[in-house]
Amino acid sequence: MKTNKIIYWIATGIMTLVFTFSAGMYIFNYERASGFFENLGFPTWIIYPLAIAKILGLLAVLSRKNTFLKEWAYAGFFFDAVLAFFAHYMVGDGEWMPSIVAIIAILVSRIYEFKAFLPQTNE
Repeated sequence: MKTNKIIYWIATGIMTLVFTFSAGMYIFNYERASGFFENLGFPTWIIYPLAIAKILGLLAVLSRKNTFLKEWAYAGFFFDAVLAFFAHYMVGDGEWMPSIVAIIAILVSRIYEFKAFLPQTNE
C-alpha cells in the first residue's frame, strides 16, 4: 500500500513538472511558444487558453476533491500529450521526448491512484 502511494506521487510529480513547465513557457516565453505552434501548424491564439487549462487541470488532479473534474483533467492531459507527440514526430523537430515522459507519467499516476487510494478488500 505504501509503495503504491510512493509510485503515485512520483508519477504525479513528474506529470506536474512537465505540464507546469509547458504552461510556464506558454505564459512567460510566448515568442518561443508561438514559434513552436507555427512550426507545428497550430494557431497561436490557443496558447494562453491551453496554458490556463493545464494549470486548472493540475489543480484538479492535485486537489483530489472532485472526481469528475479529475477524470476530465487526466483525459485532457493524455490527449494533449499524445497529440503533442504526433505533432512533433510528424514535423520531425526532435521535441517529442517530453511528450513520451508525460504520457508515461499520466498513465502511471492514473493507474496507481486506484491502487493507492481506493479501499482494499480482503478476499
